[in-house]
Amino acid sequence: MNVALVVLDTLRKDAFDRQFDWLPGVQYENAWSTSHWTVPAHASLFTGRYASEVGAYMGAESLDCERPVLAEQLREAGYTTRAFSGNVNISHQFGYDRGFEQFEGSWRLRALEETVFDWEEFIVDSRDMGPKRYLLGLWRCLTGDCDTIPSLKHGVQMKMRDWGYGHETRDDGATAALDMIRNAEFGDREFLFVNLMEAHSPYDPPEEYQTVEPPEIKGLQASFADTDVDPERVRQAYRDSVSYLSDMYRKMFAELREDFDVIVTVSDHGELLGEYGAWEHVWGIPPELTHVPLSIYARDGVTDAENLTAGTREQSVSLLDVHRTILSLAGIDADDSRGRDLLEPVEDGEFLTEYHGLSDRYFQVLENNDITDYEHLNDELNGLVYGEYYGYEDFDGFSEIGDSPFKDPEVHLAERIAELDKRRVAEDDELDDAVMEQLEDLGYA
Repeated sequence: MNVALVVLDTLRKDAFDRQFDWLPGVQYENAWSTSHWTVPAHASLFTGRYASEVGAYMGAESLDCERPVLAEQLREAGYTTRAFSGNVNISHQFGYDRGFEQFEGSWRLRALEETVFDWEEFIVDSRDMGPKRYLLGLWRCLTGDCDTIPSLKHGVQMKMRDWGYGHETRDDGATAALDMIRNAEFGDREFLFVNLMEAHSPYDPPEEYQTVEPPEIKGLQASFADTDVDPERVRQAYRDSVSYLSDMYRKMFAELREDFDVIVTVSDHGELLGEYGAWEHVWGIPPELTHVPLSIYARDGVTDAENLTAGTREQSVSLLDVHRTILSLAGIDADDSRGRDLLEPVEDGEFLTEYHGLSDRYFQVLENNDITDYEHLNDELNGLVYGEYYGYEDFDGFSEIGDSPFKDPEVHLAERIAELDKRRVAEDDELDDAVMEQLEDLGYA
């Protein structure tokens, strides 16, 4: 059986409902992430555990846990494992290539390869040389210990981005992902993971999709200070980006249906678009960030699981369930997963959401913008999902959506947290310039 897992990074549930009504399969209306941003959410997808148990969260972004991860388990079971990522956080620099025989990436990831000339460092070191530095850079690409063609291509792309031109300034990898899918020769036991970043800031889709000029917004600073932000322009630019993502994924999905028996489509987290006076996805764990779309398409006849017949499901489910379900499809034991097998009928699940604070690089950004009232951002926050209820800690106390099934939800939440075997790890070593440039462009630094 061939299984594909596609993460539509940063896609809100309401945006999915508007733009992805073409997507066939089972639609889970009450699906939840385990966190508010990419790294911990993917850690849960890949391990079936909460990020606090794995030790993958802000400041400690590497997937270096001892437990085997999803691709490793599938490869051990005889699957060919392939991946495409548009997100620098989901790259080999952070260990997310574990278990994948083929791991490709967008232009962002290609810029991080050790065999590509380090244009970022070169530009900083040669800034006093004037225009002749570009001739020197060209010479080093031709004669240095690097891959010449990819190095030259990366340099041209950087310059085109500076000028605001070039297709890849308007596409965060969807075109490259589609090419990979079309050109691959898939066999009989395949696992494909794809991360698509088109809904992620800077909300800059191809020009034919732009109904407004793409805004320049840094979400963390805008959440703290009175900045020149046009809220409706930002929201419309996000909608434009989602429209492009939908069209590109429709093309990918048509290709995937030719070779894959089951296609799981999910978002890792949502996005704040001015709610609570905040932007992007570093501000706690409100439902706009943690309530996510989830769809599972199964080709007719590939499984007798009645629960995968098309339609909608209202039970509360989690990214943890996605992990266990994929292993179940492959016939792999998943006793170590906290998730449930969605091939079987399930009742409402009870799940946690987590916020682990921010890394030092965020605080440095705030200080550089003369913002000092940020200590509360280091608070750890947790939320509790059960059925239609979501209760979560925020920076001002405890918020609730729906009727609580618990006598004292805060006490119940504390009891659930106490059950976790948390893994505390040291923060990652200082990141190199190429990684930092991509993180900054995506609002992660």
